[in-house]
Amino acid sequence: MSTPDPDDLLAEQLLRFTRRGHRIQKRHLEQCGLGITPAQSRLLRTLAHFGSPPRMADLAERLEVVPRAVTTLVDGLEASGRVRRAPDPNNRRVIRIEITDEGHTALRELHGARRAAAREILAPLTDGQREMLGTLLDTLMDGGDTPAMSGRNRRC
Repeated sequence: MSTPDPDDLLAEQLLRFTRRGHRIQKRHLEQCGLGITPAQSRLLRTLAHFGSPPRMADLAERLEVVPRAVTTLVDGLEASGRVRRAPDPNNRRVIRIEITDEGHTALRELHGARRAAAREILAPLTDGQREMLGTLLDTLMDGGDTPAMSGRNRRC
């Protein structure tokens, strides 16, 4: 009988946790009644972090998606009045994406929904466990100082 691979177990736990987090967050988004999808929420949050209105290509790059996906998301948010397309003042052939006042209002409500989802997800943890989880997540997101994986450990 073979010994279970602890990395396989961790990978499965991470996938299950991610799916649970998405479900909870989606439910909280739906409850706030804005009619915004999780992908549109992500685009609005990303848009808010730019210093000036970005081009669609800038958004696609930051979101790590194809430009066509951004077009669809912007179309939906523009139809609801949360973003607008505006010509670049220096090059009229370039279109910039701006958040409207309605978009900023939606962002505030979305922030509340995300915080409520996080409270629900983290409810079983003590303060110390939350702090430890934050530290661990920072390490994982930064990639740590681990060397590249050897060919033996790589899997598709």
